Amino acid sequence: MPVSLTAAEYIRSILGIIVFFLMLLLFTPFIFLLLIISLGRLSSFVVESIAPLIVKPVFWTAGIRFRIEKRTDPIPCPAVFIINHSSSLDILTILALGLPRVRFVAKWQLQYNPIFFLLGHLTGQVFIRREKSEKAVATLKKNVSRLKRKNLSVMLAPEGSRKHPGIIGPFKKGPFRMAMDLGYPIVPVYFDGNRELSSGGFLFTKSGSVTATIHPPVSTDDWTLENIDQHIADIRQRYLEWAGISSEEENLQMSTQT
Repeated sequence: MPVSLTAAEYIRSILGIIVFFLMLLLFTPFIFLLLIISLGRLSSFVVESIAPLIVKPVFWTAGIRFRIEKRTDPIPCPAVFIINHSSSLDILTILALGLPRVRFVAKWQLQYNPIFFLLGHLTGQVFIRREKSEKAVATLKKNVSRLKRKNLSVMLAPEGSRKHPGIIGPFKKGPFRMAMDLGYPIVPVYFDGNRELSSGGFLFTKSGSVTATIHPPVSTDDWTLENIDQHIADIRQRYLEWAGISSEEENLQMSTQT
């Protein structure tokens, strides 16, 4: 259901978008210089420390109170982090997490923005064509060796797109196969509030609170091709529980929206 915004919230959202791109313009030369001087070795520093700094004033402008709740300490690294993806606001909350040594899997179209293209490739992010599943899988497989070699974590949205039926959409197998190939644990991250504040266009959002809960890791040591589907279903069930919705209610919503 679309989120209804007041005139004041539209104004704050527009100002937030402007602030976001101004912060990107301001920090891009600095990031570029850091990466050149360090020969790319400070890529993780950019993701862990500078990215949260960039989005902090955007949250303040848009009237969003962002909080991180850790239910695992320390945060596992390396790991495959997965998120529930239902809002354009996810772009900001992902950057605000500041997870250790993480790289993001993002949709190919983000590269059409020259700033995202430059920063994404300089820091080693992964861009995939979600609408072409075979190419997406090939891209993920190609990056497995790089992530493993550099001891990097990765973050993906198993729903694929934010435009899906239901509260928690069907989970694709790619992120979980990637975790098996890497030998990494799965770390579920649940965003509570993103969907309620923003469901429409880029960063148009209501004011309010968002909580990112980082849950304990799920080992993939005993996962096989024969039992992976059940493991995926079990993890998705956790997301449904965190969203406060039963499987029956979710199936009904998905059937009425397809």
